[in-house]
Amino acid sequence: MDMDNLRQRKPRVGDADAQFPLNADDELKDAVPRIVYRPAKPADGTNIYIAVLLTILALVVRLYKITNPAEVVFDEVHFGGFASKYINGKFFMDVHPPLGKLLIAASGVFAGFDGSFDFKGIGSDYLGPKVPYVAMRFFPGLFGVLLVPIAFLTMKNLGYSKPSAILAALLVTFENGLVTQSRLILLDSFLVFFTGLTAMMWSEFLTYQDDPFSLGWFNSLALTGVALGLTLSVKWVGLFLVALIGLSTIQNLWKLLGDTRNSLTTIARHFIVRAICLIVIPMAVYMAMFQVHFWALPNSGSGSSFMSPEFQATLKGNEIAATIKQVGYGSKVYFRHEATNGGYLHSHKSTYPGGSKQQQMTCYPFRGFIDEFLADENSGFTLLPPLEVINGTIIETNVTEFKRIKHGDIIRLEHAVTNKRLHSHDIRAPVTDNENHYEASGYGAAGFTGDTNDHWRIEQLEFDYKNPWIDAIHTPIRLVHVNLGCKLFSHSVKLPEWGFGQQEVTCAKNGKKRLTTWRIEYNENPWLDAKAEKVNYQRPSFLKKFIEIHQTMWRINAGLTSSHPFDSRPDSWPTLKRGISFWTSKKGGGQIYLIGNPVIWYSATLSLLVYVAFEAVSAALVKRGIKVTTTGYIAQASQGGWFLFLGWFLHYIPFFLMARQLFLHHYFPALYFSILLFCAIFDTATRRLGTATQSLAALFVAAAAVWMFYEFSPLTYGTVMTKEHCKRLKWRSRWDFDCNRIGRKVKSSVSQVVSGVTGGAHGGGASPVAEAVPAGGAVAPVENPDET
Repeated sequence: MDMDNLRQRKPRVGDADAQFPLNADDELKDAVPRIVYRPAKPADGTNIYIAVLLTILALVVRLYKITNPAEVVFDEVHFGGFASKYINGKFFMDVHPPLGKLLIAASGVFAGFDGSFDFKGIGSDYLGPKVPYVAMRFFPGLFGVLLVPIAFLTMKNLGYSKPSAILAALLVTFENGLVTQSRLILLDSFLVFFTGLTAMMWSEFLTYQDDPFSLGWFNSLALTGVALGLTLSVKWVGLFLVALIGLSTIQNLWKLLGDTRNSLTTIARHFIVRAICLIVIPMAVYMAMFQVHFWALPNSGSGSSFMSPEFQATLKGNEIAATIKQVGYGSKVYFRHEATNGGYLHSHKSTYPGGSKQQQMTCYPFRGFIDEFLADENSGFTLLPPLEVINGTIIETNVTEFKRIKHGDIIRLEHAVTNKRLHSHDIRAPVTDNENHYEASGYGAAGFTGDTNDHWRIEQLEFDYKNPWIDAIHTPIRLVHVNLGCKLFSHSVKLPEWGFGQQEVTCAKNGKKRLTTWRIEYNENPWLDAKAEKVNYQRPSFLKKFIEIHQTMWRINAGLTSSHPFDSRPDSWPTLKRGISFWTSKKGGGQIYLIGNPVIWYSATLSLLVYVAFEAVSAALVKRGIKVTTTGYIAQASQGGWFLFLGWFLHYIPFFLMARQLFLHHYFPALYFSILLFCAIFDTATRRLGTATQSLAALFVAAAAVWMFYEFSPLTYGTVMTKEHCKRLKWRSRWDFDCNRIGRKVKSSVSQVVSGVTGGAHGGGASPVAEAVPAGGAVAPVENPDET
C-alpha cells in the first residue's frame, strides 16, 4: 500500500491528540518541553455559561457575611489608612506600587467615604464613624470572585477538559486562604487576580499560534501586556510574572526561529510586536499608575520626610522659600542632612550625660521657617572665619564686609541661640561608640574664643575648579574637622530619652559619602541686600520623581527585617505549617485566622512532586533512547504543565533570597499556579477514563475540598464555633488559633496584642493572643545602625 497517498483523517474538535499532535519531530529530545501550539478556534458558548455559573457561586462564597466583623482587621490598618490619605490628598510612603491602594481608595470615594477615619487600630469600630467598610471590602472581594472564571478559562485555553477546568475553578473558589484574603481591605486579591488575568491572556495568545497577526492574536498579546503592567502596579511580585512571560516568549520565539518556513523579516515582525506588547505596554501602564499616584497626593503628608528636598518642594504645604545664593562669612544658615532626610543640624541647651558632657549636637526634622529665617533658631548657625594665632595669642577675626566662601575654606559654626561652636575632639560618640566616630558637640560661649577644635574645612562634594564657590541649595558639601580629619556625619540612629529621640550626629573617620553630605538650605547675610541673587530647588521631572520614589521604596522594603509574631519563611509555605491570626472578637466568639484548605493545599503541593518526577522519568527515558509515547496526553501534560510549574517556581523560589519579613499570603500567587497544575495532572491521569468517569472523579475531589472548606469556614468568615469544633481543626501544633478563648469575653483585642507580644508589635515573641499585630504594611525605614 502506498502510504504517501493516504489522506490524513481530520481531527475531531476538542480531541487532545489532534490539538497537540505528535509526530517524529515531536519526540521529547531534551528535558525542556516545547510550547503549546494550537489553531485559533471559535468561542465555545458552553464555556461562557459555565464561567457565569462559576462566578455566581464564587459571589456567594467570597461575599458571605462580608459585614463581619464591623471592626478593623489586620492590615486594614495600613491599606484603609492609605485610602484615607488618598482621599485627603496627603502624601505617604509605602513599599508597594500604588494601583491596589488606588482601587481601595476609589471604592471608598464611590461609597461616600470622606477620609476622616484613620484606621489606626485593629479592632477599631467601623459602625460609629459610619465608615463604608462593606463597600471597601466588596471591591477586593469582587476581584477574588473574578479569579474563579479566569482559572476555568485558563485551563480551557491550555487544552484541558471541561471537568478538569471546572475542578480548577471550584478549588480556587473553596480555597480558604484565598477567600479570607479577598474579603478584606487588602492588596493580595488584586495581585492574584491580575496574575491570573495575565496567565489567561497569555494562554489565549498561544491558541492563535497558527493565525499570527490576526485581530485575536494582537488583542490577546496586547491584553497580556496590559495585565502584566497592572500586576506589577499592585506589588513588585509582578516581576516574577514578568520573568514567566519573558521565558515563555523566548521559547515561543525560538520555536519560530527554528521553523524554516518563517523568513527573517517575519521573525523580526514577531519580535517587534512582542517587544511593544510585553515591554513597552507594561512599562507605560506601570508608569501611568505612578503619575496618577502623584496627582492624587498633592499635599505634604506623613511620607514627605522620606523624600528629597527637591521632591518635597513639589508638595503643597511644604514649599521652600527662595534663599540668597552666595554664601559668605557672617551668613546665617540651615544645614540639611542629605541621606537620611532626618532633618537639620540642630543644637539645644541640653548636654550629653557622658563623654565631654558638652552641649548636644543632633539632627532635627523640623525646618521651622517658611519666609522668615530662624523661626526655630535652634537649627540656625552663623558661619564665622577661623581663629588666627598672632604671637602665640588666639585672635578672633571680625567680619566687616562680605567675603564669599569657597571650596577648602576654614569656617566655624556658631549656634544662633546658645553661641556654642560646632566642636569635635578625641572622645567617642555617645551612641555609636566605636573608634570611627568622635563626639560632635557644642563648645564655648559668647566672649570665649574657643580653640582650633572648632575649625571645619568646607568642601564641595565634587570639587569644581571652574566654580569653587559654595552656594546655597545647589552645592552639596561636607564639613571636615581640621584637626581630626573626620567628617560631620549623621545616620538614622536615634538618641535615647536624654537626647529627645533626635538623630545622632558624630564626626566619622570613614563615613559613607551619602551620610556625610549636607546642603545649605537657607542663607542670609548682613552684607547682602534683598536684591541679591536667590536660588531654590528645581522642580524634578516626572521621571526623576519616579526614580526617586523607587529608590525610597527599595530602601524601606529592605529595612523590613524585624520579626513579627506571625511571620514565616518560604520553606514552611507548601506544607502549610502555620497560618496568620487576623482578628479575634472582643466578645470571645469568632476569630479570623488565615489558613489554607488542607485538601487543596496538600494536593497542590503533591502535584509539584508528581510533575517533577514525571519530567525526570521522561528525561531519563529519552536519554536511554526510549520513545516515551505517541499519544497527545503526556505531551499535553508536559507542555501545559511546564507553564504552570514554571509559574509556581518563579513565584516561590525568589522569596528564599529575601531577608525582609515574609508571611503566608506571599505564597498565594504560587499557590494559584500549583492548584492549576494539580488539575492539569488530574486531567492527564483521568482523560482516558472517559468524560463520565472523569467527571465523577472531579466531583469526588471537589466534594472533599468543599467539605474541608466548610470545616474551616468559621476561621474564614469569623463566625462562632464550638470549642470542640475549634480543637478538631488543630491538625498541627503551629496552627495557633486560640480555642480556649471561645465563649470568654475579653477586654480588648488590641490591648491583648500589646501585652501578648514581647518587645512590641515587632518584638518576635508572641502569645496566642498576638493575632492583631499588623504585618507587611509598615513603612518606617530601618537603616543599619553601624552604617559608616
